[in-house]
Amino acid sequence: MVVPVRRRGAELEGAIIDAAIEQLCEVGWKSLTMEGVAAGAHTGKAAVYRRWSSKADLVADALEARLPPLLEASDTGSIRGDLVQLCRWMRDVMHSRSGEALRSVLHECDSTGVERFQGLIFNRLVRPSAEVFRLLVERGITRGDVRADARGEYVADVIPAMMMYRSKVCGSEWPNSDIEEFADQVLVPLLRG
Repeated sequence: MVVPVRRRGAELEGAIIDAAIEQLCEVGWKSLTMEGVAAGAHTGKAAVYRRWSSKADLVADALEARLPPLLEASDTGSIRGDLVQLCRWMRDVMHSRSGEALRSVLHECDSTGVERFQGLIFNRLVRPSAEVFRLLVERGITRGDVRADARGEYVADVIPAMMMYRSKVCGSEWPNSDIEEFADQVLVPLLRG
């Protein structure tokens, strides 16, 4: 039997959120229970239910709280260097505990369940990474190493689409050498035309 630890407020909520992320990584979305999260946080299940009325609400808040912050897009001096930096950040997010937890949700939720997380995914991952990509493209256009008409929305989708496909379908871990090949063979030629 798990003996609850006396914590309150932000400390207790942080422990519950961390336990939810761990449960997602260990047992997945379908097997995650509020009771399992409470046990992982070393608290009573009433403490979890007082804060979150459903598993989906808890998981959405946990992902929101633990997904890494957006990359600070420092200027490496070339579009290639900027793209490699962005892809490495995206890989690190995908392979973080919160990224693993998010993949668990996406892989196991039915289409109705995934709808609950679409806004979170769009606001925390898709839109911010597209904004960074657009910044890199604009900087590259100004520098002269990106063609002026490379601003298209579909162009911004190439990185996440390829990275997710190669991770999910091909089992790629995206080592630095693969990221550099991706930049050299796909991204830089795409942007330079």
